[in-house]
Amino acid sequence: MSGMRGGGGGRGRIGSADVEAQRAANASAPRVAGLLRRIAELFVPHRTQLVTTGALVIVGAGLSVLPPLLTQQAFDHGLFPRGGPDLPVLGGIVALMVVIYLVSAALGVWQTWLTATVGNTVMGALRVKLFDHLQRMELAFFTRTKTGVIQSRLQNDVGGVAGVLTNTVSSVLGNTVTVIAAFVAMVVLSWQLTVVALILMPVLVIAQRRVGQVRARIATKTQESLSELTAITQETLSVSGILLAKSFNQQPSEVARYQDENDNQVHLQVRQQMSGQWFFAMVQIFLAIIPAIIYLCAAWLILGEVPVTAGTIVAFTTVQARLMFPLLGLMRVALDLQTSGALFARIFEYLDLKPTILDAPDAQPVRVHGRDLGKVEFDDVVFGYPDESGQAAPTLKGVSFTIEPGQFAAFVGPSGAGKTTISYLIPRFHDATRGRVLFAGDDVRDLRQESLLENIGIVSQETYLFHATIGENLRYAKPGASDAELERACRAANIHDTVRSFPDGYDTVVGERGYRLSGGEKQRIAIARVLLKDPAVLILDEATSALDSISERVVQQALDTASRGRTTIAIAHRLSTIAAADVIFVLQAGEVVERGTHTELMAAAGVYARLYAEQAGARAG
Repeated sequence: MSGMRGGGGGRGRIGSADVEAQRAANASAPRVAGLLRRIAELFVPHRTQLVTTGALVIVGAGLSVLPPLLTQQAFDHGLFPRGGPDLPVLGGIVALMVVIYLVSAALGVWQTWLTATVGNTVMGALRVKLFDHLQRMELAFFTRTKTGVIQSRLQNDVGGVAGVLTNTVSSVLGNTVTVIAAFVAMVVLSWQLTVVALILMPVLVIAQRRVGQVRARIATKTQESLSELTAITQETLSVSGILLAKSFNQQPSEVARYQDENDNQVHLQVRQQMSGQWFFAMVQIFLAIIPAIIYLCAAWLILGEVPVTAGTIVAFTTVQARLMFPLLGLMRVALDLQTSGALFARIFEYLDLKPTILDAPDAQPVRVHGRDLGKVEFDDVVFGYPDESGQAAPTLKGVSFTIEPGQFAAFVGPSGAGKTTISYLIPRFHDATRGRVLFAGDDVRDLRQESLLENIGIVSQETYLFHATIGENLRYAKPGASDAELERACRAANIHDTVRSFPDGYDTVVGERGYRLSGGEKQRIAIARVLLKDPAVLILDEATSALDSISERVVQQALDTASRGRTTIAIAHRLSTIAAADVIFVLQAGEVVERGTHTELMAAAGVYARLYAEQAGARAG
């Protein structure tokens, strides 16, 4: 059950992730033309803050090497000058050091605020921009793309963008300035000791790389285990998962599965923490050894009559210690920058997707007051759903029909005949491959999508309700609807009395996907929601096929009320529900093979009559 998960995410800066796996993920990122220019354009509105941040980083890095130099002065001219300590000089140096530390701290806080503000503002704007773009994508995009992949782009990839500025860029700039300033300070203090320090530095770098590789491998397994725990949680603690486990009495096995993975996670966490302990112990030992070696070399230089003072030695070891970690940080720069570019590339890949369903430049609104409002026509319509190869096998083959305003039209036929496809083409969820779909006398491709959808209401078999109150679910159709309007719509949908019987009435929370309500109750709330919209055309896509006979009868009464005074198009599975339709279209293999009233079609003794007889026999049996 845990095999299906969301697609590739990312972070702005690599912490304990497997370096090789990260490089592979970066390599698989899409190639986007002008990537650096497009990234830069995102930050253009914040250029003042960025320039300020860069200046703060440079100044802060430069200030960080001043205290060691002042330490040299404090030792040589304040503590141990000839004739004893010079308190005025020492006091001035100490005061200056305190001021530098205070200024550095203030600059650090300011820099953090700027980078956090800019990074998260850009991230938030990019997330909304991507979400808005996805909202405008056609239905086919979502049917061929995993929801987890889309969520990963919005959450993981966009979330990692903030780290580009707050971590990568400031880290590169700050560490570079610190390393250069520290190196210059070391040379100024003693070029001989600088040579000794540079010879010893690679030892720690090599050790860090080896230990880092071990930690990365363990970290990869840890992340995989966490993903498995998350998958188990999502699968088993959702409403559907709990129902499945209880239905088959599998709660103990689910607990055992979670326990096994949890034990694995505990073991990996311990290994990860312990693998780092040896590294940090090595760092501490090495940081202690280098000054000792510096002291030994300094003694050798002094014996050789090289002018090295006590202040120089103390200041040099302090600067050398501060050089270590910025140098190690710069070793990760290339991978961090590559990861940042990969994140942006994945985001821009989605932003560059072009919706196939777009308003024409001269698109017009639906003629709301026209005499043809509610009229639906198909003129030799051919349509096919593209498969993975891009080929579209025809689902509809030259379908033509006309539904007059106010008519109740039904579409029936075996599964796969194309009934639901017709319901998708009317609101332009898909465009016809060939032919025309007309609404109120105009080709739907010449109408504004917003205006078209305002005039169409859809009630499907799989009712979708948000985890919110009944009132909030109803107002999704009309956000400003009054309580009186809600009640009127619910009375028409035959659900008002049921809602009032709940302790919280219209403030009742329906639960995830409406699980606290019965199938019939959910369907009637969906009908009330459409009635609140008051569309000219109502599409019923097998709205009662999943209900029991009692619920079907109640819902059918609500549908009959909803159909009055408007064009109604019913996709029917149970033929008994559409016997009173003004016109019935019978589809078979993507073609309209029969049309007429129930009486006319029964008299014709064709496909419809056979289907009706089969259903009647099944009910009798």
